[in-house]
Amino acid sequence: MSSHYTRPRADSRPLYSAANSRDASMDEEEFLRRRSDMYRRGSNMSEASFLADVDMAQDEMFSGPMSESVPTATSTFAYRRSRRDSDADFEFYDEELDADESLEEAIEEEDELGALERQGSFDASDAFMEPEVDLEEEGHVGNGYEVRNGHVRRESRLERKSSGVSKSSRGSRTSADTPLLRRHHSGGSDASGFRTGGRVSQKIYILTEDMTIVVAGFKTSLFGFALYLCVCLLTGGLGYLLLRWLPKWYVKLVGRTTQLAKCDWVVIENQWGEMIVQDMQKQVFGQSLSSVFGQSERNKMMDYDEYDDPIMDELRILDYRYIRFCFHPLKDKFVSGNVWKDPTWSNMDALTTVRAGIDSDEQENRERIFGKNEINIEMKTTTQLLMDEAFHPFYVFQIASILLWSMDEYYYYAGCIFVISVASITTTLIETKATMKRLREISRFDCDIRVLRSGFWRYVESSELVPGDVYEVTDPNLGQFPCDSLLLSGDCIVNESMLTGESVPVSKTPATDETLERISLSASAIHADVAKHMLFSGTKIIRARRPQDADINQDEEAAALALVVRTGFNTTKGALVRSMLFPKPSGFKFYRDSFRYISVMACIAGIGFIASFINFIRLGLEWHLIIVRALDLITIVVPPALPATLTIGTNFALGRLKQKNIFCISPQRVNVGGKLDVMCFDKTGTLTEDGLDVLGVRVVSRPANRFTDILTDASALLPGATYERDPTYDYNANKAILYTMATCHSLRIVDDEFIGDPLDLKMFEYTGWQYEEGTERGAGNATEDEDDHSLSPSVARPPPGLEYDLDEDQDSPNSRRPIELGVLKSFEFVSQLRRASVVVRQFGEKSADVYVKGAPEAMKDICKPESFPADYDDLLAYYTHRGFRVIACASKHIFKLNWLKVQKMKREEAESNLDFVGFIIFENKLKPTTEGIIRELRDADIRTVMCTGDNILTAISVARECGLIDRNAHCFVPHFEEGDAHTPLAKLTWESVDNPVYQLDEHTLKPLPPPAEHDSSLPYDVSNLRNYSIAVTGDVFRWLVDFANPKLLQQMLVLGQVFARMSPDEKHEMIEKLQSIDYCAGFCGDGANDCGALKAADVGISLSEAEASVAAPFTSRVFDISCVPSVIREGRAALVTSFSCFKYMSLYSAIQFTSVSFLYASASNLGDFQFLYIDLLLILPIAIFMGWTGPYRELSRKRPTASLVSRKVLTPLLGQIAICIVVQLVGWEAVRKQPWYQPPVIDRDHSNSHNSENTTLFLLSCYQYILSAIVLSVGPPFRQSMRHNLPFVITMFVALAISSYMLFDPAPWLYKLMELTYLSSVFKIFILVLGIGGFCCMYLSERLLFPRLAKAIGKGYVRVSGKVKKRKEYKEIIEKMRI
Repeated sequence: MSSHYTRPRADSRPLYSAANSRDASMDEEEFLRRRSDMYRRGSNMSEASFLADVDMAQDEMFSGPMSESVPTATSTFAYRRSRRDSDADFEFYDEELDADESLEEAIEEEDELGALERQGSFDASDAFMEPEVDLEEEGHVGNGYEVRNGHVRRESRLERKSSGVSKSSRGSRTSADTPLLRRHHSGGSDASGFRTGGRVSQKIYILTEDMTIVVAGFKTSLFGFALYLCVCLLTGGLGYLLLRWLPKWYVKLVGRTTQLAKCDWVVIENQWGEMIVQDMQKQVFGQSLSSVFGQSERNKMMDYDEYDDPIMDELRILDYRYIRFCFHPLKDKFVSGNVWKDPTWSNMDALTTVRAGIDSDEQENRERIFGKNEINIEMKTTTQLLMDEAFHPFYVFQIASILLWSMDEYYYYAGCIFVISVASITTTLIETKATMKRLREISRFDCDIRVLRSGFWRYVESSELVPGDVYEVTDPNLGQFPCDSLLLSGDCIVNESMLTGESVPVSKTPATDETLERISLSASAIHADVAKHMLFSGTKIIRARRPQDADINQDEEAAALALVVRTGFNTTKGALVRSMLFPKPSGFKFYRDSFRYISVMACIAGIGFIASFINFIRLGLEWHLIIVRALDLITIVVPPALPATLTIGTNFALGRLKQKNIFCISPQRVNVGGKLDVMCFDKTGTLTEDGLDVLGVRVVSRPANRFTDILTDASALLPGATYERDPTYDYNANKAILYTMATCHSLRIVDDEFIGDPLDLKMFEYTGWQYEEGTERGAGNATEDEDDHSLSPSVARPPPGLEYDLDEDQDSPNSRRPIELGVLKSFEFVSQLRRASVVVRQFGEKSADVYVKGAPEAMKDICKPESFPADYDDLLAYYTHRGFRVIACASKHIFKLNWLKVQKMKREEAESNLDFVGFIIFENKLKPTTEGIIRELRDADIRTVMCTGDNILTAISVARECGLIDRNAHCFVPHFEEGDAHTPLAKLTWESVDNPVYQLDEHTLKPLPPPAEHDSSLPYDVSNLRNYSIAVTGDVFRWLVDFANPKLLQQMLVLGQVFARMSPDEKHEMIEKLQSIDYCAGFCGDGANDCGALKAADVGISLSEAEASVAAPFTSRVFDISCVPSVIREGRAALVTSFSCFKYMSLYSAIQFTSVSFLYASASNLGDFQFLYIDLLLILPIAIFMGWTGPYRELSRKRPTASLVSRKVLTPLLGQIAICIVVQLVGWEAVRKQPWYQPPVIDRDHSNSHNSENTTLFLLSCYQYILSAIVLSVGPPFRQSMRHNLPFVITMFVALAISSYMLFDPAPWLYKLMELTYLSSVFKIFILVLGIGGFCCMYLSERLLFPRLAKAIGKGYVRVSGKVKKRKEYKEIIEKMRI
């Protein structure tokens, strides 16, 4: 059986003497650098590394299913990513205790390795092979992380390279650093031979979620629980609420720390501080250890007795966020439950010929371990949701406020707020239920599956499938795959757009023995060769076909079969649903800062509380009134509606984006869109049209070995009549390139229509040929003497009238034989090789031909050098410089080749010793909107970058055409002068693509002066050197990341405008590298190869037909880049709206706090309906419609601030508060001097609101509430001016009209309702003038005074403190590089 982790021991070293006996004079660091290329990880393969040291164990990880979804490569670069938990502080994790336990186990295992080495289990050949050894407690997970006793440590680059350190030196260092005397034993063993280990907590790094969790074990303390009940009862439920909001206190009070092996419940905490308490699932088990965790690789190598696989009496299971962990009693820790592999999955013959399946007992057992095959989202009951919502601090604060207002006889106001709160809770409840129901419907999939059990076929529900089941794929009732499986027989075409956003269907072929060897369920990324045979859960079946072998007659064996490897939430679909359920916290500072500000305001409320308390005691009021009044101040200063207003701008922005067919699954990313510094674009299908048109073909004419003129159609390429052909010309090369175009493609026929790669389709349409799809069969059933009649390959035929080969001798019997090209074997396009090939045979022939098409750069390694024309590179440069896409073709003839030999033929054998035959030229047109959008982004000072898998010269040409780089400036391209991408000491030369005389300094990337003899008065002259850019290929990028000076890498990142020949993984890593130098990076792409980059980017926009693709936060159904400025504009508008609304709500609470504080001086207060009018008829509509304003049509070079606690935001806000206080102070002082002044009557039991102070401050504050909204409504350059927001303008006019009506001539009923008192006509005008005067001061200060004051404060702070504001790193790099 496979082990839990298919990986080597961390301290296992290849035993070869070269490293130890190297020249002593060689500098060790230099030696390590030169060796390092042997161990550098491949871009797609999940490889483990041998090379690590024993000490410094830190964390644990497991690799779940999501990263294995073929196309994404999301997790491929975990080994290079900064670890998220480096500064996380975990409450329940005992690092020291864990470190001590790790030490003991690590030392024991080193001794075990010594025994292995003595037995000769390793030899020098193992040094560079995928390791198979897995010792009990430690090893590698791959990606440069080392699992050690429940911990993972990340290897430094030096450690990955340092193979030469001897075991003895390592051993002595271990002893010196961590003395053996510190070891302690963990307490004996039980009857089963398990350790009863002392581990009470464990740290686990979950790679696919990029999340670190800590699991700590507990039992309930009877004394603690009794104390908890007493606290809850004695405090009338307040203790319950407090401990509900602060679960850490609850755990400390009720829990008793217990070993993980014996605990009843666990606390799980992640690095974002989210914590849950969860019961441990325990089942009576009685099965062997290997049935859960797999058989360790060590057991395969050595003879162990049955005691090495003991019986587990109890199975302990932990499900966290639908990720299953099982407790391993020998390792004394939780390990992931999704990496188990059946020992029978060793060879295809065993799986396809033994037609038994698993029995019902085994199915039941596996279902207990892995759970049901269903993505069943647990839905909380309505009562639970209601409790969660009602006991949220916000609503508890509301309930407390309502009780407080009721005690103060503000019944109407309290009643209205109660109704609004109930409506809000009900709405949230309905929305949550609807969302969860919709997600359940999307994720849940049930159908009947025809499965093989105990040797018989039967129908079962898909939820009963378990790993190891064999089911029928060709069942007509099956529309999508219910689990992750391996195709065993037959073939399929599937739509994987759910995973990738890529609508081009993917072909799947039966797995091979090699596939079974390579499949690793614990790997971080699936191998490309395995992906071709994997059927992913949730992907749709376009077509499934039975194997067409003629010698098979049994019905059940003629079905296409698949083997279940993962079920439920362990599948790729499960991981995607999980990512929707548990999105990562955005970490956007605005929300954090807003709660900091609220806490400051709460402190001010506390000061007001104390001041009012003292004043009311001085006035001799009753105690109940003193307490109620003082507490009321807190409800005023911290407005209950504040959290809701923060999301108004975002919600309106989402609505406007939806109208433009841009959908978002991560609303918090909208605000982030307003801060973008750099936007990266894929080329094909994003900047340029998706479909490429064939411009023509350039064939190599023999024997002259020169390129022909461009042949624009198939009739010119291979004339159909003898009289049209030049008798002096050899048409074999023309024939080869035409046959390549007709056969070497990935097209499939479904419902009489071709589906597949658009480029392949255009190429095939150019030929005018017909295509009939066949079926390939595995090599296992073929025999040496089998003839063509028993086979069913795909066949390509020429169009009518061109059926015969004119080159055949007229007297030959073959001359009347029609051309029928059968595709015996195809090697699909692989991004690393950048080519595809087919083995083709003419019907009736014994010989065959190999046709290959691929990137021109890939041909040099596989073609005969003499077959290339002398002007190969020049012609390639000619077309790529002009933006054409060039595909090279090659072929070779094999004289005798039967079916069996074809099926056994390796790719390396087929794709070697070829003759180059010519170029296919594709025209790649820009999309109409591309140039304008790129110009708009550049004018807004948003850097634009192209990241493509295409040829570098084609990419530069397209970049110049769309204005992404300056047409008249130099673009420098690096190439290796010494070594290559795998050579640590390689040397790069940076030359201009237009004139190689111009070069860059290899260390600083600054232009070198041109040679003195060069005439620099030509088009690309010296002045243009100030505006240069650079273009980089994937292999140079790889070398810069792995081996170059970090400073050089950073300089390349700020100058690089074009990144060509980039693999999906390199695109992903490029985004992360840009983010590492403080760029806020976006990515816009359309295909599966962009998934990793789309997810890694701060703002990822996928051009896809899906309304919501899981590949990216944003999905645009308009297939051009016009969505990019829309997202940025809406992001900026939403960000500014959030700030405006926040400032307005803060100012509103400050105005009300001021009014009430002045009134409290004489024991007065605002009336019930006055509060109601202010809060519901003024503030609510103003706050809502304030956020209605749309984005400004032009993108500004200036960016909105994203920090709430910055002087730019706080200086104006505090200034506005000061102006409001002064205006109210003037009004309050003025009214007290009037002859008709009606003073408040102090009532010891009640507040008196019927007085002149109240009336004046209420009416004056109404103008302040309304007019301050106009002051804070920010317009250009981020939002439209206020006049475009009609609902807001109407609200302003209505509010001003009602307030002026109440001031000048209220109806008697309104006069009484609002508890107004007499004011003279002159004083009414004075209030109006005072309100308008205050507005003018606020408006002018906001626009003119406060921005300058904020700048002056900043300068003063720098002068006094000496601290300069930290600039973004990329800006400092650019500053240093300026010429």
